[in-house]
Amino acid sequence: MATVLDSVVVPRSSALPSSAALSRIPAPSSLSSLSAGARLPRYRGLKVGSALRTRSVGSLSYGPASGQASRRGGLVVCEAQDTAVEVPAVSDATWQSLVLDSEYPVLVEFWAPWCGPCRMIHPIIDELAKQYAGKLKCYKVNTDESASIATRYGIRSIPTVIIFKGGEKKDAVIGAVPKSTLTTSIEKFL
Repeated sequence: MATVLDSVVVPRSSALPSSAALSRIPAPSSLSSLSAGARLPRYRGLKVGSALRTRSVGSLSYGPASGQASRRGGLVVCEAQDTAVEVPAVSDATWQSLVLDSEYPVLVEFWAPWCGPCRMIHPIIDELAKQYAGKLKCYKVNTDESASIATRYGIRSIPTVIIFKGGEKKDAVIGAVPKSTLTTSIEKFL
């Protein structure tokens, strides 16, 4: 069992405050009266009322009329609600039914969690899955968890994207490539 020790610093006696300095510290009763009289503002959540009337970009702000003085504000909008597409993972047990027996062409991304370029290509694969929904199935294979699939198809570098059609390997793209490169490969088999 490991133990973490904190260092303790003990000041020399010459560094301690003098008795005259200690006498100037207010008594605890006077401190409580100060805090009771002074009210600090409380956070009450996001206020959207003024944000709807005024938009700000950087240091510029503009309101409904050019001559009116407007308070600077902003609007928080979550745009990721409809854009998140989870590309399902394929394992050794589901490989045959999901990829090889599929009636649609299938795009499979071979990746690993420790691979930086793999993380760069994930959003592109998500976009393609959404763009070609109903025409193309998209899956991903973690090569650390399903090494037998990667070995069967000769995956030596990741990320590798393979397109299957009719249970056969049709095309392979190796590396983190732009979306246009993957789109060109996909269009050949639709």
